[in-house]
Amino acid sequence: MSIRPFRDIKRKKTRKIKVGKVDVGGDAPISVQSMTNTLTTNIKDTIKQIKQLEDAGADIVRVSCPDKESSLSLKNIINQVSIPIVADIHFHYKRAIEAAKSGAHCLRINPGNIGSKENVREVLKAAKDNNCSIRIGVNAGSLEKKLLEKYKEPCPEALVESAQNNIKILEDENFFNFKISVKSSDVFLATKAYRSLSLVCDYPLHLGITEAGSLTPGSVKSAIGIGMLLNEGIGDTIRVSLSADPVEEVKIAYEILKSLNLRHRGVNIISCPSCARQAFPVINTVKILEKKLSHIKEPITLSIIGCVVNGPGEASQTQIGITGGGQGNHMMYISGLPHHKVVSDKIIEEVVDLVEKKSKEFKNH
Repeated sequence: MSIRPFRDIKRKKTRKIKVGKVDVGGDAPISVQSMTNTLTTNIKDTIKQIKQLEDAGADIVRVSCPDKESSLSLKNIINQVSIPIVADIHFHYKRAIEAAKSGAHCLRINPGNIGSKENVREVLKAAKDNNCSIRIGVNAGSLEKKLLEKYKEPCPEALVESAQNNIKILEDENFFNFKISVKSSDVFLATKAYRSLSLVCDYPLHLGITEAGSLTPGSVKSAIGIGMLLNEGIGDTIRVSLSADPVEEVKIAYEILKSLNLRHRGVNIISCPSCARQAFPVINTVKILEKKLSHIKEPITLSIIGCVVNGPGEASQTQIGITGGGQGNHMMYISGLPHHKVVSDKIIEEVVDLVEKKSKEFKNH
């Protein structure tokens, strides 16, 4: 049992490509990405962070390759992780070739800023020879000079034209194994660009509000921008960009997907903000439960409501629920039905036990 959605979102059908073992586009689930912030040449720390991101639920991880030593370090890194790795390349086409030969599963490039057509051909040859896909990464902060002169400033039309110009470069070389992004730190600029691009191409779209900011403001901007597009059926893979621990990017990405009923992972806690009617300390209870249940990967819905006003109704829609009751006795719900009572100082222990049992049931089936 899980929360019933009011409607299912009909996604736009796009081409399907592969980033390593992960399908992107078509009927594939919307994948979650993040990016390391370690020095790539610090192989030990980079591997550690990649594994942390994978454990948090990332499907794909991007690694920056600003110099030759970094792109060559990829081989060592990729041999020690199981998640697909995207090499982030800017300006230096040789870094892209080195990354592809080192085993990168995808290259994030802007074909317009890596030099001549011959350079692009060499990069595409390396990508083909090494079964490597490409992300065309258009960004409002690094638009081509000609487009800035034409449009006077970054705007949706400029981002889309840049994307189309770069698409043509790859198509002219008979390369079609790519996805595209048209990012901006401005929510409205980015969403309008993605909408326009979605109308004129069927390549998979990588969604993101770039340079969104620190944890709280960045999460809000990303949820609004990415959420609006996903709600319209636009988008095949997402990255939340935060000035924070990259693991937080993955957590927020899943919260966006869960809120739209597009993908579920881990415990989805429905909880009240608490008020004078609460029969137990809701806020602290939720805070503790989030930590104690963070290891659960199976999709489980849990309601924590402090009183009987909305508690029974919310509990009827979740797999496990608790509603605050009088004299320190609270009703525990299982599969939407009242099951047994629990006293205040046993709530944490009881809920954790029930969720872990439900998690084991998922695994056994």
